[in-house]
Amino acid sequence: MHEHYHARYVWLLATVAALGGLLFGYDWVVIGGAKPFYEKFFRLESEQAVGWANSCALLGCLAGSILSGASADRFGRKKLLIGAALLFAVSSVATGWAQTFTGFVMWRIAGGVAIGIASNVSPVYIAEISPAPWRGRMVAMNQMTIVVGILAAQIVNWVIARPVDAGATAEMIRQSWNGQFGWRWMFTAVAVPAVVFLAGALAIPESPRWLATRGRKDRARRTLERIGGGAYADRELGEVLASAEAHQGGSRWAELLTPGVVKLLGIGVFLAVLQQWSGINVIFNYAEEIYRNAGYGVSDIMFNIVITGAINLVFTFVALAFVDRLGRRVLMLAGCGGIAVCHTLLGFSYFFGLKGLPVLICTLATIGCYGMSLAPVTWVLISEIFPNRIRGAAVSISVSALWIACFVLTFTFPILNRALGPARTFWLYAGICLAGFVFVLLKVSETKGKTLEEIEREYAGV
Repeated sequence: MHEHYHARYVWLLATVAALGGLLFGYDWVVIGGAKPFYEKFFRLESEQAVGWANSCALLGCLAGSILSGASADRFGRKKLLIGAALLFAVSSVATGWAQTFTGFVMWRIAGGVAIGIASNVSPVYIAEISPAPWRGRMVAMNQMTIVVGILAAQIVNWVIARPVDAGATAEMIRQSWNGQFGWRWMFTAVAVPAVVFLAGALAIPESPRWLATRGRKDRARRTLERIGGGAYADRELGEVLASAEAHQGGSRWAELLTPGVVKLLGIGVFLAVLQQWSGINVIFNYAEEIYRNAGYGVSDIMFNIVITGAINLVFTFVALAFVDRLGRRVLMLAGCGGIAVCHTLLGFSYFFGLKGLPVLICTLATIGCYGMSLAPVTWVLISEIFPNRIRGAAVSISVSALWIACFVLTFTFPILNRALGPARTFWLYAGICLAGFVFVLLKVSETKGKTLEEIEREYAGV
């Protein structure tokens, strides 16, 4: 049935929510460019200390994800978005101007809480305000803003960092402007978009689906009318209420243990873990080490990192163009297979001692495959496949698994790299991607073009 949607209004709401993704991307990746300098400032030398500095924020991500699950279902999506914006602003400044490593870690964890909240609530809010024919690209837009945030962090790092002499010692770097102040401004810069996000989050309405399931039908209908008109509002509100009535009388947390939902949780958790164990965040968070081992100097490394962000952004636009045309499943299969091939070639580059351009090409190809598949589509699927009443809690479980997997990946890379060498480490990630290909092929059904309530009935079997 053809309907006229109020595109400007829908895109405005989605854009505000997606600013959480932009801050997520910036705050997550800024550490990669700051790494050569704060490590010297805090005199971090062991693999464990380096791994902890890179991965400590993930504990906050996990805490934020767990916190936001029950909170988003209880208090609504909007309040959580406001809280995340405030925490982004405060933690970014405090991290940047920390005087001790302990303070640095504490505020990185606080920033991670904001990331965990945003990673849960932003895609859920977007999915719940999006008309079904647009939902894939709308939720994928959240990933696009994550990528914009990543690229912004990489550009800011590159602009702020001053040239470093090839023969500079650790102490020379520590005493330089980069070592004393440059890395601090890299973290602090995220406070500016955080304030913009806060203003937008205060202005947008609450999710109409959340309002409807809490009995606030008039408010829900007003927002749905602004999205698609009266007939659209009546139909969508009717479907949401029918879905809610079918589950009245039970505990939302008990509903998570029903067979159909447990199956969906298994799929959601697997996809979340796969997105991380595909190994891409190693390239982002340890880019300096990867390119240094490939023979690049510090200035070239900073420029290469900007290139990786640009490639990531370009291929995210590919996902936006095709996620509602080809569907989620095709893109996930293409991504798993492509990343496996690229990791295999990257491993051979290290195995045969190839330096420079071959390593750069392999990493860029890997990021391209990821940017058009696992990066956006995982978030789309996780935001779609769960029933309305428990979506916040179920997404929280899946995203919590994502952050646990990301912590394991980030913390173990320096250890694996030393024990196995870079070639075997990337071959390990390639094997994980092949396993992901088989899982998607056998277990993941298509969701494009269906309303959330249709997915609840057909995909979840409830």
